[in-house]
Amino acid sequence: MTTAATPRPGTLTPTDAAPRRRTALDWRIRFGVLSLIWGFSFLLIKVGTQGYAPFQVTLGRLVFGTAVLAAAMAVRRERLPRGARTWAHLTVSAFLLNALPFSLFAYSELTIPSTLAGICNATSPLWGMALSLVALSEDRPTRRRVAGLGIGFIGVLTVLGAWQGFQGLDSTGTVMALMASLSYPIGWIYVRRTLAGSGHSHLSMTGAQLLLASVQLALVTPLFTALPDHFPLVPLLAIAALGTLGTGLALLIQYGLVAEVGPTTAQMVTYFIPVIATGAGVAILGESLTWSTPVGAAIILAGAALTQAKGRR
Repeated sequence: MTTAATPRPGTLTPTDAAPRRRTALDWRIRFGVLSLIWGFSFLLIKVGTQGYAPFQVTLGRLVFGTAVLAAAMAVRRERLPRGARTWAHLTVSAFLLNALPFSLFAYSELTIPSTLAGICNATSPLWGMALSLVALSEDRPTRRRVAGLGIGFIGVLTVLGAWQGFQGLDSTGTVMALMASLSYPIGWIYVRRTLAGSGHSHLSMTGAQLLLASVQLALVTPLFTALPDHFPLVPLLAIAALGTLGTGLALLIQYGLVAEVGPTTAQMVTYFIPVIATGAGVAILGESLTWSTPVGAAIILAGAALTQAKGRR
């Protein structure tokens, strides 16, 4: 199991001992498809919130994603995990890895561009590095990784335009996106401490996790939103794509990559997501882009890469 790397949103932590297997489609092609799917997810969130409330976007995303994993489990004849303790821990991980960050990103994109949300997502490895040094005794700081942490947060300040006093930036939306990114490594550490080595497959565990997150949103959404009196088609299609592709299919692709090339290589997709999210937001949604955004994103990715390196102290 990797020590500092943070798994992608909505996943349970893979192990380094995952069996290697090959599929007919080259892993590099699947890696590229996964990068595109997750990179475009922030655009889909933005489009979805143009017709539906953020909680409704998140609920739809989870329902469609759960349906895809349920179908995969049926095809592979896998069952949901058993045991009250396992389900109790999965309830917490569903909140930290799905319900909370998905909702925060949806709310954040009401006021910030999808490009900024995608870049904020890239800070997850930085949060993960900082938290693992405190919460995981086996993670030892090295000079290279601590330097990467510092460089990464300099990149965050660059993206946010700290030297200008954060002018023109919606602070609430940005904080929500950063908190969503922070929620992922918190959930990852929780899963690592409570569910690692449970004996259940990653597919059945994540399927149960998405199911629980769907239930959580189904309970919360009616309390804060009203049922739409009409259903705009394009935002609805965006939500369906976000769930089936960005949540369900993407997780299945990731499992295959982890099994074939290992978690370290599979997690390199993290460094392509903000680039694709930025390109999609600018080219398709016409979002503005200042020099500090791509420069800061490059600094964040460089810092994140250093935090994953296993070098000398």
